Amino acid sequence: MAKGPSALRMRLSRPGAARLIGAHNALGAKMAERAGFDGVWASGFEVSASYAVPDASIVTLTEHLAIARSMCDAVEIPVVVDCDTGYGDAVQFAHAVRQFEAAGVAAVCIEDKQFPKLNSFVDGRQELAAVENFVEKLRAGQRARRELMIVARTEALIAGCRAEEALRRARAYADAGADAVLIHSKAKTFDELASVALLWDRATPLVAVPTTYYATPVEALESIGIRIIIYANHGLRGALAAMEQIYAEILRSGSTASVESRLWPMKTIFELQGTGQAVAEPAPAESR
Repeated sequence: MAKGPSALRMRLSRPGAARLIGAHNALGAKMAERAGFDGVWASGFEVSASYAVPDASIVTLTEHLAIARSMCDAVEIPVVVDCDTGYGDAVQFAHAVRQFEAAGVAAVCIEDKQFPKLNSFVDGRQELAAVENFVEKLRAGQRARRELMIVARTEALIAGCRAEEALRRARAYADAGADAVLIHSKAKTFDELASVALLWDRATPLVAVPTTYYATPVEALESIGIRIIIYANHGLRGALAAMEQIYAEILRSGSTASVESRLWPMKTIFELQGTGQAVAEPAPAESR
């Protein structure tokens, strides 16, 4: 499948970091493709928020899988799924790997926190799993896959550990066969991430999520060896900001006239939906 693991690996073989953006449904994935991103991040945070529930291992594998499948059906760019802690232990993660690969996903990402996880940017419990248990989970996923890429995400910096612990965990996951390693940080600058990335001594690509160190340009992340950059939640946050403004203006003004120029034409949405194909005239019947 051109948009699957092979496409993501091919992109990683080229210069420059691959850039993915978060989405929580097929329409968001199509917007990512339309904008020109290298891939879609099926964001666990965005999916949870779209159900109006906390990002705390509440959304099920079945729900994540249905959304990921709809994304893969909608776009021709790779879809990488945020699988939180892998839906359980090694056996459950292996099952998830088989299901996501069958859906057409390019890669899945799991983090080394204990189930149930809590979103990395929420103050409170951020408990790490034992390295050996997480490695067992990674290896179970590798045995279950055919070509699917597996990204190992260490939350050591999120949990308040020093750079040495983050590096130790990242090396262990790379040595266990992870196809990429995501080093997560919620620092305001990328210095914390750099303290780990600049000591990286494996061939395994590094991944960054610059949610809090948002002023860091692509070139700076590339300079410390980052190969994949994920803008994990900006689509949802941008859409909600726009919705809040539009809704408030409609209530204030008593009509939609003042917001009409800020709205997308229905025609454009029809195009994204493929409406023209759905209502195309049927082929003429064969002459008798």
